[in-house]
Amino acid sequence: QDPMDFEWSYWIEWGRERILWLLAGHLLVSQVSRLLMEKYKPWCLMVYGMAACWLLLGIKGFAVILLHAAISFAVAQFQLSLLTWLCSLTLLSTLRIPAVEEAKRKWYDTENEYYLLLFTVSVRCLFCTSFSLEYCWHGATQKSSHSFLWMLAYVFYYPTFHNGPLLNFDEFSKQMRSQEAFSLKTNLRILMVGIMRIFFWWCLAELMIHLMYIHALYSSASPLEAASYWALGGLALAQVLFFYVKYLVLYGVPALLLQMDGLKPPALPCCVSLMHSFTKMWR
Repeated sequence: QDPMDFEWSYWIEWGRERILWLLAGHLLVSQVSRLLMEKYKPWCLMVYGMAACWLLLGIKGFAVILLHAAISFAVAQFQLSLLTWLCSLTLLSTLRIPAVEEAKRKWYDTENEYYLLLFTVSVRCLFCTSFSLEYCWHGATQKSSHSFLWMLAYVFYYPTFHNGPLLNFDEFSKQMRSQEAFSLKTNLRILMVGIMRIFFWWCLAELMIHLMYIHALYSSASPLEAASYWALGGLALAQVLFFYVKYLVLYGVPALLLQMDGLKPPALPCCVSLMHSFTKMWR
């Protein structure tokens, strides 16, 4: 196996250890709440997300994310978009202050646990920014739907908690509030088909990791210098194709859970072979 793609190895390891089990727990809570108490589903999922965050990141990691959310909400009260952006960038910049980094590292036994906090806080910053900007843009009549409780439900929504994808607050809130007809049989069929598709993508990604050694080749200059231009072009294409398949898995799992929760997930990445510009890819 080519071990050089840190992102794939990292999330697969965490997935096997804990995250997949916590996502399964979220699915169970979601389906039970949709079946028995649809009205309280957002708050059931919020409590579950907070508990999962506490379990994985500890009380201190949970407190950091809660503090970021509280600061973002407080700054949003001024209803100035520029101030919101400055707040978000300032909170994000604290992740790169050496003294703060050292303090956070001491909270955990391993680097992987610290990195999980780092990735989670970074992604949560995007969600806090989305909520705060939409709070600034809406009129006074819509402020009731932008309460701090709804912000917590959005920030601690577990399927998108560690690695995204990003779902705008307005879309999340509107879809969470709508109480659609619930069919356990239909949801079970969606789940089975979704699992089969994700399993196929995962097998394809694992085959590429075990057979193609794209990342290992890139980590050494000598084979690249010896390769022809055609070979280098093939390696570059293989690299972006693996990136595409990787995110079909990493975003496919939360997208499936969003569907199970009655939400419309963001579109999965487009195949890079069909693109003439990378603008859409970076989005």
